[in-house]
Amino acid sequence: MKITGITQQQADPNRVNVMVDGKYRFSLDIFQLGDLHIKVGKDYSEAELVELETESQFGKLYARALEYTLMRPHSSKEVRDYLYRKTLSKKYKSKRTGELMDRPGVSTDVTVRVFERLVDKGHINDEKFASFWIENRNLKKGVSQRKLQAELQAKGVERSIIDKYLAETDRSESSEIQKVIAKKRSRYDDQQKLIAYLARQGFSYDDIKEALDTDHFED
Repeated sequence: MKITGITQQQADPNRVNVMVDGKYRFSLDIFQLGDLHIKVGKDYSEAELVELETESQFGKLYARALEYTLMRPHSSKEVRDYLYRKTLSKKYKSKRTGELMDRPGVSTDVTVRVFERLVDKGHINDEKFASFWIENRNLKKGVSQRKLQAELQAKGVERSIIDKYLAETDRSESSEIQKVIAKKRSRYDDQQKLIAYLARQGFSYDDIKEALDTDHFED
Protein backbone atom coordinates (compact mmCIF):
# COMPACT_ATOMS: atom_id res chain seq x y z
CA MET A 1 0.00 0.00 0.00
CA LYS A 2 1.25 3.44 -0.95
CA ILE A 3 0.93 6.95 0.46
CA THR A 4 -0.75 8.80 -2.38
CA GLY A 5 -1.50 12.16 -0.82
CA ILE A 6 -0.78 14.45 2.14
CA THR A 7 -3.04 17.49 2.49
CA GLN A 8 -3.29 20.19 5.14
CA GLN A 9 -6.53 20.23 7.11
CA GLN A 10 -8.67 23.35 6.72
CA ALA A 11 -9.99 23.23 10.30
CA ASP A 12 -6.51 22.77 11.82
CA PRO A 13 -3.52 23.90 9.76
CA ASN A 14 -1.20 22.05 12.16
CA ARG A 15 -2.61 18.69 11.05
CA VAL A 16 -2.51 16.88 7.73
CA ASN A 17 -4.67 14.15 6.21
CA VAL A 18 -2.83 11.14 4.86
CA MET A 19 -4.24 9.27 1.85
CA VAL A 20 -3.39 5.63 1.18
CA ASP A 21 -4.13 4.25 -2.29
CA GLY A 22 -6.33 7.27 -3.00
CA LYS A 23 -8.42 7.06 0.18
CA TYR A 24 -8.18 8.91 3.50
CA ARG A 25 -6.55 6.68 6.12
CA PHE A 26 -5.49 8.86 9.11
CA SER A 27 -4.29 12.31 10.16
CA LEU A 28 -1.10 13.47 11.86
CA ASP A 29 0.24 16.72 13.24
CA ILE A 30 2.99 18.32 11.22
CA PHE A 31 5.66 17.35 13.76
CA GLN A 32 4.67 13.69 13.60
CA LEU A 33 4.76 13.88 9.81
CA GLY A 34 8.43 14.84 9.95
CA ASP A 35 9.37 12.53 12.82
CA LEU A 36 7.82 9.52 11.09
CA HIS A 37 9.38 10.42 7.70
CA ILE A 38 6.11 9.99 5.85
CA LYS A 39 6.25 10.97 2.19
CA VAL A 40 4.04 10.61 -0.84
CA GLY A 41 5.00 7.51 -2.80
CA LYS A 42 6.29 5.56 0.19
CA ASP A 43 5.04 1.97 0.57
CA TYR A 44 3.76 0.47 3.84
CA SER A 45 2.42 -2.87 4.96
CA GLU A 46 -0.98 -3.07 6.68
CA ALA A 47 0.75 -3.65 10.02
CA GLU A 48 2.86 -0.53 9.54
CA LEU A 49 -0.22 1.52 8.68
CA VAL A 50 -1.95 0.31 11.85
CA GLU A 51 1.07 1.52 13.84
CA LEU A 52 0.82 4.90 12.14
CA GLU A 53 -2.89 5.04 13.01
CA THR A 54 -1.90 4.51 16.64
CA GLU A 55 0.51 7.43 16.35
CA SER A 56 -2.34 9.50 14.92
CA GLN A 57 -4.47 8.59 17.93
CA PHE A 58 -1.64 9.48 20.28
CA GLY A 59 -1.08 12.88 18.64
CA LYS A 60 -4.77 13.82 18.81
CA LEU A 61 -5.15 12.78 22.43
CA TYR A 62 -1.92 14.44 23.53
CA ALA A 63 -3.03 17.75 21.98
CA ARG A 64 -6.38 17.58 23.77
CA ALA A 65 -4.86 16.53 27.08
CA LEU A 66 -2.25 19.28 26.83
CA GLU A 67 -4.99 21.85 26.30
CA TYR A 68 -6.80 20.41 29.33
CA THR A 69 -3.73 20.76 31.57
CA LEU A 70 -3.00 24.30 30.33
CA MET A 71 -6.50 25.55 31.20
CA ARG A 72 -5.46 25.38 34.86
CA PRO A 73 -3.21 23.07 36.90
CA HIS A 74 -4.73 19.62 37.43
CA SER A 75 -3.79 16.84 39.82
CA SER A 76 -2.46 13.52 38.56
CA LYS A 77 -5.78 11.91 39.46
CA GLU A 78 -7.76 14.50 37.52
CA VAL A 79 -5.67 13.88 34.40
CA ARG A 80 -5.91 10.10 34.79
CA ASP A 81 -9.69 10.40 35.11
CA TYR A 82 -9.78 12.63 32.03
CA LEU A 83 -7.75 10.14 30.01
CA TYR A 84 -9.82 7.19 31.26
CA ARG A 85 -12.97 8.85 29.90
CA LYS A 86 -11.30 8.96 26.50
CA THR A 87 -11.04 5.14 26.50
CA LEU A 88 -14.83 4.77 26.71
CA SER A 89 -16.88 4.22 23.58
CA LYS A 90 -19.42 6.88 22.58
CA LYS A 91 -22.65 6.79 20.66
CA TYR A 92 -23.01 8.77 17.46
CA LYS A 93 -25.60 8.96 14.70
CA SER A 94 -24.53 7.71 11.29
CA LYS A 95 -24.96 10.41 8.64
CA ARG A 96 -25.61 7.74 6.04
CA THR A 97 -28.18 5.57 7.83
CA GLY A 98 -29.27 7.63 10.82
CA GLU A 99 -28.52 4.69 13.10
CA LEU A 100 -26.85 5.03 16.47
CA MET A 101 -23.34 3.62 16.25
CA ASP A 102 -20.54 3.00 18.74
CA ARG A 103 -17.34 4.99 18.32
CA PRO A 104 -14.59 3.10 20.20
CA GLY A 105 -12.41 4.99 22.65
CA VAL A 106 -8.65 5.22 22.49
CA SER A 107 -6.51 2.36 23.75
CA THR A 108 -5.22 2.29 27.31
CA ASP A 109 -1.65 2.04 25.98
CA VAL A 110 -2.10 5.38 24.24
CA THR A 111 -3.45 7.07 27.38
CA VAL A 112 -0.46 5.78 29.37
CA ARG A 113 1.92 7.27 26.80
CA VAL A 114 0.06 10.59 26.87
CA PHE A 115 0.17 10.72 30.67
CA GLU A 116 3.88 9.94 30.75
CA ARG A 117 4.61 12.61 28.13
CA LEU A 118 2.67 15.21 30.13
CA VAL A 119 4.65 14.30 33.26
CA ASP A 120 7.96 14.48 31.36
CA LYS A 121 7.06 17.93 30.03
CA GLY A 122 6.16 19.18 33.51
CA HIS A 123 2.44 19.61 32.83
CA ILE A 124 1.45 17.26 35.67
CA ASN A 125 2.86 17.99 39.11
CA ASP A 126 0.86 17.44 42.29
CA GLU A 127 3.03 19.84 44.31
CA LYS A 128 2.40 22.70 41.88
CA PHE A 129 -1.27 21.76 41.81
CA ALA A 130 -1.57 21.78 45.61
CA SER A 131 0.11 25.20 45.81
CA PHE A 132 -2.19 26.58 43.09
CA TRP A 133 -5.33 25.13 44.67
CA ILE A 134 -4.61 26.48 48.16
CA GLU A 135 -3.74 30.00 47.01
CA ASN A 136 -6.58 30.14 44.49
CA ARG A 137 -9.18 29.06 47.05
CA ASN A 138 -7.86 31.59 49.58
CA LEU A 139 -8.09 34.44 47.07
CA LYS A 140 -11.61 33.64 45.91
CA LYS A 141 -13.40 33.06 49.20
CA GLY A 142 -12.86 31.94 52.74
CA VAL A 143 -12.22 28.25 53.20
CA SER A 144 -11.20 26.22 56.23
CA GLN A 145 -8.01 24.18 56.40
CA ARG A 146 -10.08 21.06 56.99
CA LYS A 147 -12.08 21.70 53.82
CA LEU A 148 -8.91 22.36 51.82
CA GLN A 149 -7.46 19.06 53.02
CA ALA A 150 -10.66 17.21 52.03
CA GLU A 151 -10.73 18.84 48.58
CA LEU A 152 -7.11 18.01 47.83
CA GLN A 153 -7.43 14.45 49.12
CA ALA A 154 -10.50 13.99 46.88
CA LYS A 155 -8.30 15.06 43.97
CA GLY A 156 -5.78 12.37 44.81
CA VAL A 157 -3.03 14.54 46.31
CA GLU A 158 -0.88 12.79 48.92
CA ARG A 159 -1.35 13.94 52.51
CA SER A 160 2.36 14.79 52.87
CA ILE A 161 2.11 17.23 49.95
CA ILE A 162 -1.08 18.77 51.35
CA ASP A 163 0.46 19.27 54.78
CA LYS A 164 3.62 20.77 53.28
CA TYR A 165 1.82 23.46 51.29
CA LEU A 166 -0.73 24.25 53.97
CA ALA A 167 2.19 24.85 56.35
CA GLU A 168 3.94 27.13 53.85
CA THR A 169 0.97 29.36 53.02
CA ASP A 170 0.38 32.58 54.96
CA ARG A 171 -3.36 31.86 55.25
CA SER A 172 -4.94 31.72 58.69
CA GLU A 173 -8.21 30.24 59.95
CA SER A 174 -9.16 33.55 61.56
CA SER A 175 -8.85 35.53 58.32
CA GLU A 176 -10.61 32.84 56.29
CA ILE A 177 -13.55 32.58 58.66
CA GLN A 178 -13.95 36.35 58.65
CA LYS A 179 -14.27 36.23 54.86
CA VAL A 180 -17.11 33.71 55.16
CA ILE A 181 -18.88 35.69 57.89
CA ALA A 182 -18.72 38.87 55.81
CA LYS A 183 -20.37 37.09 52.89
CA LYS A 184 -22.94 35.03 54.75
CA ARG A 185 -23.87 37.07 57.83
CA SER A 186 -26.81 38.84 56.16
CA ARG A 187 -28.42 35.48 55.31
CA TYR A 188 -28.59 34.33 58.92
CA ASP A 189 -30.77 36.16 61.45
CA ASP A 190 -29.98 33.53 64.05
CA GLN A 191 -26.47 33.13 65.48
CA GLN A 192 -26.86 29.38 66.01
CA LYS A 193 -27.70 28.87 62.35
CA LEU A 194 -24.61 30.80 61.31
CA ILE A 195 -22.50 28.78 63.74
CA ALA A 196 -23.90 25.56 62.26
CA TYR A 197 -23.12 26.78 58.73
CA LEU A 198 -19.54 27.67 59.65
CA ALA A 199 -19.07 24.29 61.32
CA ARG A 200 -20.23 22.56 58.11
CA GLN A 201 -17.53 24.50 56.28
CA GLY A 202 -14.91 22.78 58.46
CA PHE A 203 -14.13 25.53 60.99
CA SER A 204 -13.65 24.53 64.63
CA TYR A 205 -16.04 25.75 67.33
CA ASP A 206 -13.25 27.69 69.07
CA ASP A 207 -12.36 29.53 65.86
CA ILE A 208 -16.03 30.24 65.16
CA LYS A 209 -16.63 31.60 68.67
CA GLU A 210 -13.54 33.79 68.53
CA ALA A 211 -14.48 35.13 65.10
CA LEU A 212 -18.04 35.93 66.11
CA ASP A 213 -16.88 37.63 69.31
CA THR A 214 -14.46 39.72 67.26
CA ASP A 215 -17.19 40.49 64.75
CA HIS A 216 -19.59 41.55 67.51
CA PHE A 217 -22.37 39.47 66.07
CA GLU A 218 -25.77 40.57 67.42
CA ASP A 219 -28.47 38.08 68.46
